[in-house]
Amino acid sequence: MEFIAPELLAYCEEHSSCEDDLLQYIKRETYAKVLMPRMLSGHLQGKTLELLVKMLNPKTILEIGTYTGYSGICLARGLGKNGKLITLDINDELETMVRGFFEKSGLSSQIDYRLGNALEIIPTLESNFDMVFIDADKSNYIQYYNLVVERVNSGGIIIADNVLWSGKILVEEGKKIDKDTQVILDYNRMVQNDPRVENVLLPIRDGLMLARKL
Repeated sequence: MEFIAPELLAYCEEHSSCEDDLLQYIKRETYAKVLMPRMLSGHLQGKTLELLVKMLNPKTILEIGTYTGYSGICLARGLGKNGKLITLDINDELETMVRGFFEKSGLSSQIDYRLGNALEIIPTLESNFDMVFIDADKSNYIQYYNLVVERVNSGGIIIADNVLWSGKILVEEGKKIDKDTQVILDYNRMVQNDPRVENVLLPIRDGLMLARKL
């Protein structure tokens, strides 16, 4: 999932604002207690999300895929005092852990953490969004995008994680493509050809596609 030399990555982290004690604690707990800990956003991506929020000053953020709350806390830290993060996840086994992390962050009053199927929850949400972060099951990336794109305010952005898919998007001729890789390829192509947005794919961690609503 990392596409630069470890030495360069370390240099980038050393020259980015520090990962504080709470985020380090969440990372340790995730790696110690949760399956597939590499799904955690991590230092560089987390700080990137936080700074994007601070620069864009969104009032309402939708996060699809909470996992253990690392990215949610980074997003919420960028919000103004009246801003709100709605974060959705289907895994109720992590609920106690995640709510505990949100409480420790001091931001729980600005975080609306909901459990359930995002495809069912999103249509019930009343507000439009200034930012959406998609980081859930890859099979539904296109459905998530289609559910939110018309509800993103002009100038708002949709961020999708894992769009480089560990390099699998570079398909060798004649090689069979697995379903998740095909979805990512289709997602990237869809965003690239969507006249409603302007976009850039950033090679941060496993790839972030930023699409700004026109």
